[in-house]
Amino acid sequence: MARPRKPLLSTDRIVDAARALVDAEGLAAVSTRRLAAELGVSGPSLYNHFRTKDQILGAVADSVSVQVDLSMFDPEDERDWRTALHDWAVSYRAALREHPNIVPVMAQGPGRRPAGLRLADAVFGAMVDAGWPPAQATSIGALMRYFVMGSALGSFAGGFVDDEAAYDPADYPHLGQAHLLAERQEQVDERAFETGLAALLDGLAVQYAQLTAATP
Repeated sequence: MARPRKPLLSTDRIVDAARALVDAEGLAAVSTRRLAAELGVSGPSLYNHFRTKDQILGAVADSVSVQVDLSMFDPEDERDWRTALHDWAVSYRAALREHPNIVPVMAQGPGRRPAGLRLADAVFGAMVDAGWPPAQATSIGALMRYFVMGSALGSFAGGFVDDEAAYDPADYPHLGQAHLLAERQEQVDERAFETGLAALLDGLAVQYAQLTAATP
């Protein structure tokens, strides 16, 4: 009886395996030797698809970028620029929170990554089409990336221990309820994100109103 053939090695299989490693163990866990073992192939066979670890991590980053919804920036979509930015930021953060360990790679910028470049192109193009000058559209894309990535890197509420004794009122008179934050992590972090996003977009809306009022 013929032995079953192993699935052919492909770029997608390598990226999926690398992403799973990054999610489970962090960036340091990824190596050609480890990936080859996970995939049941020889190490050199990976070089037919990727020459370096950095290329693999870049592909993992792009596989996360492609999960971000960009439909709100389509010309046919009727959402205004503020609503579009809000909805995109929510989708962007959701993708990053599923894969927080790859955020440091994504924070380096899109480089030559196709999905990362499409994301940048969509945001920039939508802002210019809405009437923002190119320089300000670039700044909007940058500040949104800073905000979303920062919010995805960790949990504010999760950084507080749930031991009430850790917050002696003699030392920390305003942290009497801090031990409750951890158990309300999701609620606290989501509210913080939406509060910050609303404040950011409100500020941009003020600038936009001033811009359009000054335009003859």
